[in-house]
Amino acid sequence: MAGTARARQETEREIADFLSIGPMQVAELDLGAARDGGATLRPGPGSPPVTAGEVFVLVRRAGRPVGTLTGRVPEGADPVAVLTELAGEPGTEAVPGPVPAAAPPSASVVVATRERVGRLARALDSLLAQDHPDFEVVVVDNAPVTGATRELIEREYGERVRYVREPVPGLAVAHNRGLGVVRGEVTAFTDDDVVADPRWLAELTTPFAADPGLGCATGLILPARLRTPAQVLLESHGGFAKGFTARTYDPADPPADEPLFPFTAGRFGSGAGMAFRTAVLREVGGFDPATGAGTPARGGDDLYGFVRVLAHGHRLHYTPSALVWHHHRETWRDLETQAFGYGAGLTAYLTAVLVNRPALLPAFLARLPGGLARARALTAVRAGRGAARVPGGHDARTHPWPRRLSRLQRRGMLYGPLGYLRARRALRTAGREDER
Repeated sequence: MAGTARARQETEREIADFLSIGPMQVAELDLGAARDGGATLRPGPGSPPVTAGEVFVLVRRAGRPVGTLTGRVPEGADPVAVLTELAGEPGTEAVPGPVPAAAPPSASVVVATRERVGRLARALDSLLAQDHPDFEVVVVDNAPVTGATRELIEREYGERVRYVREPVPGLAVAHNRGLGVVRGEVTAFTDDDVVADPRWLAELTTPFAADPGLGCATGLILPARLRTPAQVLLESHGGFAKGFTARTYDPADPPADEPLFPFTAGRFGSGAGMAFRTAVLREVGGFDPATGAGTPARGGDDLYGFVRVLAHGHRLHYTPSALVWHHHRETWRDLETQAFGYGAGLTAYLTAVLVNRPALLPAFLARLPGGLARARALTAVRAGRGAARVPGGHDARTHPWPRRLSRLQRRGMLYGPLGYLRARRALRTAGREDER
């Protein structure tokens, strides 16, 4: 009884701390080609102009993302001057990579959606404004219960967007449906709750032209809004960003700082901003349909895709210049669901990899002790109550994460293999499980 009371008190305290988190403005600060006083400040997508208060800032150099910072603009102060001064402090900016010289290959963008036409329209508007010479957009309507998505496409977008219906629920199923109809040399995937930077698709796909051995590319994901405690807390834990340093992962030359490679797929990127060489993704069998949101597995479809491509000898490239702004979930309950789903998706994708590629089992077992230690670290509370509670430090992930959410993530990890097996059984019942 005493233990139960303590746990309840701890949860109540964590919720109280959570509710005390204030909103932040989101903005972009472009320092120009040099520090010549020509900095430009723009609000984040869908945000009003920056005023006094807390601000989360993406710092650009001549348009290229190079870092983030957080700061407070005092009442009556000039936001540009305040934030430009902050951007000059050590640690707030990285060295930008070279501007790609090669022309990007033809591309297809697949967006899976289900009954979220408002968000979808916002995403499509940003995708159709891409600075890419040759691309198409394909919307996969996953297990729709109304005709709202089809009506939106036909009414507002016509021939500019291709509509495909997939009756079987599941994000991986929907992505495979899109993969089956695309025409581009490279297929990019994103979500219906993002706003894509105008250069996102070009930056994400150009590396394929320079590297014939590249099978996959991922990009930078930043928060579109930080208006609720849940959104701020998620970004405080690192969000979906993987830093501002471009990196290539090569199975022929495993990274020394990734002893669990390639099973640390979460380090490579996220499904809201990823692309694959179309022929390669088809060759490896696409995504496992028993993974992903909308299935009992809860997630892991993107991680599975990364590992499958690497396991077949292809390289994966992360580029922070390929940016999408993601609309994070908004409530504590959303975070609870998300934490459980993260854990479930992690072990579900590992189960999928071993079920479909049993030859990888020895390598997995050799890495298992380190993997368990890493899992404990990922779900641990990183700091005490006095630690910083604002976004930043995307590479370090040192910001606090409530114990309640850590416990849910661990429970999800225990559930993941069962969820994956349940998803496979459901697909067999539906007669749609792919042979692997």
